[in-house]
Amino acid sequence: MQQRTLGTQGLQTSALGFGTMGFTMSYGAASDEVDAIATLRAAHELGVTFFDTAELYGSGTGSNERLVGRALAPVRDDVVIATKFGFDLTDPARIGTALDSRPEHIRAVAEQSLRDLGVDVIDVLYQHRVDPDVPIEEVAGTVKELIDRGTVRFFGLSEAGPETVRRAHAVQPVSVLQTEWSLFERGAEAEILPVLRELEIGFVPYSPLGRGFLTTDLRPASAYPADDMRSWDDRWQPGNFERNADAVRRLSELAEGRGITVAQLALAWLLAQGDDVVPIPGTRSRARLEENLAAADVELTADDLAAIDAIVPEGAAGSRYPEAFMPRD
Repeated sequence: MQQRTLGTQGLQTSALGFGTMGFTMSYGAASDEVDAIATLRAAHELGVTFFDTAELYGSGTGSNERLVGRALAPVRDDVVIATKFGFDLTDPARIGTALDSRPEHIRAVAEQSLRDLGVDVIDVLYQHRVDPDVPIEEVAGTVKELIDRGTVRFFGLSEAGPETVRRAHAVQPVSVLQTEWSLFERGAEAEILPVLRELEIGFVPYSPLGRGFLTTDLRPASAYPADDMRSWDDRWQPGNFERNADAVRRLSELAEGRGITVAQLALAWLLAQGDDVVPIPGTRSRARLEENLAAADVELTADDLAAIDAIVPEGAAGSRYPEAFMPRD
């Protein structure tokens, strides 16, 4: 697979990465560990070198990081592993909403992530969400200490706004910003993307398939169990679901005319936005994995891109998070 360089510090990854959250949270019951490890190893065999995890994805247990570490141990020197800090996971009732980016907490989380991943260095360490109670300069300075110590290689931010990115970058160069970006979520394009281009920071879109909406599996919220985020996601609710499903059908018709799937169309659209963009789709399925990664070989024409924008000029109907989970930067 084509390789891309993100940021000015020399971070090299495959053009498509792999997001691992879905193995352990947000999409129903956790995956069978043997199957998950097999899928991660298959991704590497198919050319993926960039794998994304976080302490949050194990709800404070480290389960996702341990899964990723075990799966990639045989090929550790061939891959880039990214993980994240920034949440207070001590209260189960506040997981995903309570923030903590104090320097001492960053150091503690990084040490635990090294243990859970079973590695000597974290390739990319992201601040998962901006903590309004801790100046971003302190956050960047703490990660710089870890980079200088040799336990972290590259610094990343997630869901950070333009001013926060600038302030962090002035202390420690930011190699990548991770934010939701897809045909269904276009909010980053107006303000954050120009700043990233100015500062030469790579963009890592998460949920590049609209959390599964940009596929052939179209089901309303009521078809999902309560432990699947799509059961409460606004984009799956009555009214929004029908409008979004219609957009996917139109995109599917366009994709079929090119001999590809709608998922491949969506991923190829992101890849066409620039060589500084590396989407990280996730899946539990080997067949879906192969489908997704084949998008790296799809070249869209200017007419294709114009037709896509005409179908979803402003993204999906419905908000991407409930108010309690919306990023605060």
